[in-house]
Amino acid sequence: MNSESDYLQQVSKIRQPNLSDPSNGSSPRILIVDDSPTIRFGLKRDLGQMGAIVTEASDGGEGLNIVDSQDFDLIITDIEMPRMDGFTFCSKLKSHPTKNSIPVVMLSSKEKEEDIELGFKVGAACYIKKSNTKKYLLARIKEILDKNLLLRGRTILIVDDSSAVRNLIEKALRKAGFRVESAENGRKALELLSRCTPDMILSDLNMPELDGSGLCKNVHANKDLSQIPFIIMSSDGDRATMRRLLQYGASAYLVKPFNIEQLVLTAERFLSDHFSRILKERERLESERQFLIGSITSLILALEARDQYTRGHSESVSTFVVDIAREMSLDEDQIERVKIAGKLHDLGKIGIRDDILLKPGPLNEEEWKVLKLHPLIGAEILAPIQSLADIIPALSSHHERIDGKGYPGGLKGDRIPLLARMVAVADTYDALTSDRPYRKGFSNEDALTIIENVKGSQLCPDCVQCFLKSVQTKMQI
Repeated sequence: MNSESDYLQQVSKIRQPNLSDPSNGSSPRILIVDDSPTIRFGLKRDLGQMGAIVTEASDGGEGLNIVDSQDFDLIITDIEMPRMDGFTFCSKLKSHPTKNSIPVVMLSSKEKEEDIELGFKVGAACYIKKSNTKKYLLARIKEILDKNLLLRGRTILIVDDSSAVRNLIEKALRKAGFRVESAENGRKALELLSRCTPDMILSDLNMPELDGSGLCKNVHANKDLSQIPFIIMSSDGDRATMRRLLQYGASAYLVKPFNIEQLVLTAERFLSDHFSRILKERERLESERQFLIGSITSLILALEARDQYTRGHSESVSTFVVDIAREMSLDEDQIERVKIAGKLHDLGKIGIRDDILLKPGPLNEEEWKVLKLHPLIGAEILAPIQSLADIIPALSSHHERIDGKGYPGGLKGDRIPLLARMVAVADTYDALTSDRPYRKGFSNEDALTIIENVKGSQLCPDCVQCFLKSVQTKMQI
């Protein structure tokens, strides 16, 4: 990664699993296939505590029927069962055209090496002896679910001039749960990359028009593509060639002929490691960002605490602007950004002299000129912090007016960023209802009337409408 923003851009798509919170919309669905009601009950109880949604089947045949009609993230199966045993069940599942990518955990008292080997041969992701259930099962299930969630639906681009090789690899990757795109040479691959961004590239080395070496160099010269894991496939096992490709940015070099399962495992390992690193980096950046926001918020609170008339203003604005965002049906991530924007909107007042900021009466013309600098000062303070770039408009433009008579830029109508228009409504309402040295705060009813009267001239009509709806909603609760 080249910068914090690169990380944040890549990880924005990644959903982190939280197996302990079934209310988060990502509760794993698990099928238990076992002829013992006692074992099914115990597993269902333990998995339920992890937040899983559990379905039961008493044998392999019933399990296949259930799989045909429902989607699952994981299947746990016994081996010795009437009508259809676990080996047959797993083998049939892995031949299913659409359900073959579901990971299967075999849980059995059959502990001979040949049984374990057969379990993996028919497609099990994990084989656990029943004597080790308490020690390993839940940890392995969580590990498999985390990995499956991280890799599910990832797109791999196959680049090879042999249609037979492309088809073979594509079939194996689709069976493992990947989406697949393909191109017959490097030139075609670059055309495809201009329209979509895969999560991994598997490329042959020797191809017409543009070979794998040239494709690798092109990909890693593009800042939008350079972080994609790039694996070279070639019958050329020369060490110098391998080192040259690795220097160009290749992540790995597979020598043909290779076992197709080896290729799938390599793809899974690289993608799993790749996105695990990104998630860890996101956690680090998010921790740093929250610390930074907390520090800035503390400065603003300290600034407001000096003046009894503005104490708590930023927190109030943050609350009101979140209400507006909810009426606009923004998602939770967007609402979190709106909340931060409300808290930091007056950050620039840190750069305004106390004799102006704390003046008990109206400001004169020169003092107004100084005060009007605070939106720009706030924007300048946040400018170096890339993770907060999207809330800068709330600082720089929340005093703009729909009619173009605001400051600092005289922006008009939709040229004012939406976030700034939202904050402007919340800011105006809190200012109206707060006491000032030169006037008492307006009542809630009078403030709402004023807000209604200035919509379309000072304030955004849509934002005002959402604010008024939020107020009505609160009054009805």
